[in-house]
Amino acid sequence: MVCTLIPSGRWIALSLALSTAALAQEGERPWAKGVAPSAQKQALEIFRLGNAALKESQWRVAADRYREALALWDHPAINYNLALALLQLDQPVETYQRLAAALKYGAAPLDPDKYEQGQRYRALVEKQVAWVELRCDVEGAVVKLNGEQVLTGPGSFKKMVREGPITVVASKEGYLTNEQSPTLEGGQTKVIDLPLSIAEQAVEYRRLFAAWIPFVVLGAGAALAGGGVGLHLSARNQFAQYDRGIEGCVDQSTGGCVPSLDLAALRTSGQSQQAGAMVLYAVGGASLAAGAVLLYLNRPQPYRADVKVETALLLPTVGPNGAGATLLLSF
Repeated sequence: MVCTLIPSGRWIALSLALSTAALAQEGERPWAKGVAPSAQKQALEIFRLGNAALKESQWRVAADRYREALALWDHPAINYNLALALLQLDQPVETYQRLAAALKYGAAPLDPDKYEQGQRYRALVEKQVAWVELRCDVEGAVVKLNGEQVLTGPGSFKKMVREGPITVVASKEGYLTNEQSPTLEGGQTKVIDLPLSIAEQAVEYRRLFAAWIPFVVLGAGAALAGGGVGLHLSARNQFAQYDRGIEGCVDQSTGGCVPSLDLAALRTSGQSQQAGAMVLYAVGGASLAAGAVLLYLNRPQPYRADVKVETALLLPTVGPNGAGATLLLSF
């Protein structure tokens, strides 16, 4: 932490004594231009109170006193000591700003050692802050940085922020909200453009996948069901031939019949064709149902993201408990 580099005790007492002397120095002082002697005197008294609080490690009290003094006299030495307090309060953004104000006029309003120390502090704190510039060209758009409104478009806004993640939101009624959450690195300058799209223009009506897929599935189901009908009719014909053969081979005296191999084959063939017809009915029915569902899902709908089915595969399944079909979609 930068704050661990801040001396304390005797060094701070000496440093503050030098700062008090700096405020009272005479001669050419551009930082005193336009400040009445009475205001300077009052600022100096408040400054001493801040120094006393800083010596006692009362960082927040010291910072408040220094801000009061700066309201009367924007002196580099006051800014410097306020930066010392802010370092301890872990406020890198304002610390950097106060150090910049303290070093603005060079070493003249400070002693040389303090000026050099201030430069080292500024170099360290600069690694903890970043700059972000927000731009939005939409008239009336509201731009917020970390929840705080900072801009009404069109225009741009630039600010120093603490390193790390930030949240930027640009919004306007009738437009799609543009929200971004970049992470800024210390010393980085980040420019973020915030274009907005009209809601109606941003929404496209499209299908979930290719229009032909549901019809192919429906066609496959119809073909399978048609094949089932064909097998069913063929099986019925086989059973009819078998029945006629049985009637022709009945022994009138005994009433019995021993079917020939050809006649028995007719029954076996009919049973196989009937079982096949049931399977085709089941698979075809499942395909027709799947096709109907796909046709409904594939109706034109509004989308903002591209959703596309690359492949569609219909797999018939037959098991001990029945038959069906499985539809595999690859997005």
